[in-house]
Amino acid sequence: MKRLTAGLALAGVLAFNPVIGHAELGDQTLKPEMDHEDVKELQQVLDDKGYFSYSETTTYYGEYTTEAVKKFQADNGIEVNGVTGEETFEALGIESNQSNIVEVAKKYEGTPYQWGGETPEEGFDCSGYLNYIFAEAENKDLPRTVKDIYAEGSKVESPAVGDIVFFDIEGNGPSHAGLYIGDNQFIHASSTEGVTTSDIGSSYWKDKYIGAKNY
Repeated sequence: MKRLTAGLALAGVLAFNPVIGHAELGDQTLKPEMDHEDVKELQQVLDDKGYFSYSETTTYYGEYTTEAVKKFQADNGIEVNGVTGEETFEALGIESNQSNIVEVAKKYEGTPYQWGGETPEEGFDCSGYLNYIFAEAENKDLPRTVKDIYAEGSKVESPAVGDIVFFDIEGNGPSHAGLYIGDNQFIHASSTEGVTTSDIGSSYWKDKYIGAKNY
């Protein structure tokens, strides 16, 4: 019922607020040093408007992208910081549709771990938790297992907020996953702590990290 309600709500939003073009671009803030497919789209938009001067578009938000964004911001009366957020997207003519998935994910912090669990009432395992929050926040149905989620996603060089980060706990491929929420942090259903926030660079996780994917 929760998934059906979320789907109907989303359909209502889209009916009154249609998104035209750039369906993915605008769903997250883009910042210097990010490596993400959205950056390439941003560069193309800036190029079309005469701001991006590099010879080709790439997925890296480097000096050329930062300077192009700053010049665009200055010309449009936006705070000049080189970061492409909601106001800059709006000025570029791209609807900002930033997901509230981090807010949704944090609502369930402290929920106990339960092997096979898929709801806050029964508890979550790591893939059950991801399934639940993506369904609630974005009306997306992910595969049920970590390995299948990993197989389906689009690989990114470095995670952006809302991407899923993966870990090899047992030495035989992806066996744990969580939602990247920024600043090297991810939120996940831990078998020992329940839904909690951890640091990818911590002594436990850094050697088990195998990459991130976008959905």
